[in-house]
Amino acid sequence: MITVIDGGLSTALAELGADTSSSWWTADALRTSPSLLEAAHRAFVVAGARIVTTASYQCPSHEHEALRASTAIARRAAGDDARVAASIGPFGAWLADGSEYHGEYDAPLDVMRSRHTERIRVLADTDVDLFAVETQPRADEAEMIAEILVDHGAPPAWFSFGCRDGSTTYGGDDVVSAVRRIAEYPQLVAVGVNCASPDVVDSVVATLAPLGLPMIAYPNHGRVWDASLRSWTGEASDLADESRLRRWQQAGVTMVGGCCGVGPTELAHLARSCAALD
Repeated sequence: MITVIDGGLSTALAELGADTSSSWWTADALRTSPSLLEAAHRAFVVAGARIVTTASYQCPSHEHEALRASTAIARRAAGDDARVAASIGPFGAWLADGSEYHGEYDAPLDVMRSRHTERIRVLADTDVDLFAVETQPRADEAEMIAEILVDHGAPPAWFSFGCRDGSTTYGGDDVVSAVRRIAEYPQLVAVGVNCASPDVVDSVVATLAPLGLPMIAYPNHGRVWDASLRSWTGEASDLADESRLRRWQQAGVTMVGGCCGVGPTELAHLARSCAALD
């Protein structure tokens, strides 16, 4: 059985009229429009999501109250219908310059570790069910986050990489090698790929399948992010294609959702397609 997670929070917020243009991105709703954020989370639950991810992806690590609020708001929206996953983005997400799509940060590892530790320490002390370590472009950073999570009790977590093609992360690492570096995490929920086109996700799933690990796949809408224009370009893809989903399920995918550009309407189609597989 496939567990459906939520879609692109920025898309759901935009559909409700929220402004996500600041450097905080979706986290800006934590301080400007918490009611819209709760409504966006709830829209995904109504659409069929059984896990919602917090708006902490791009929230600055020192904004402790906002981080705590991200869990509280998601928890209210989830109610008894869904679990809450604390979103842990890469260091590049906080730079708000698109660098999570290449992983080339001008920051030493000790600075990265300090920022991740602060964020995880705060979120681990909230009412989350699991952690979503997502859109990771670099193997060393994902491994670092795994080590920090172990230091904080090793809560259940999935690790999802952003990939440029079927074998390479956005940071240029071999995706199989990257997954192997975190495969021994004590409470590993799944490994996989997000924020890439469905075709790239298709290839990554096939590449990772021989590892025999439970996988997660949540593509974007198939368009390409232009950081200079701060917009998506190109044509969208159909995420709810049943033949694709069945292929993913047979390869070991146990969790499916959407990323950027996938709103509640698209997620509802995806949820219906996933239900048809059972």
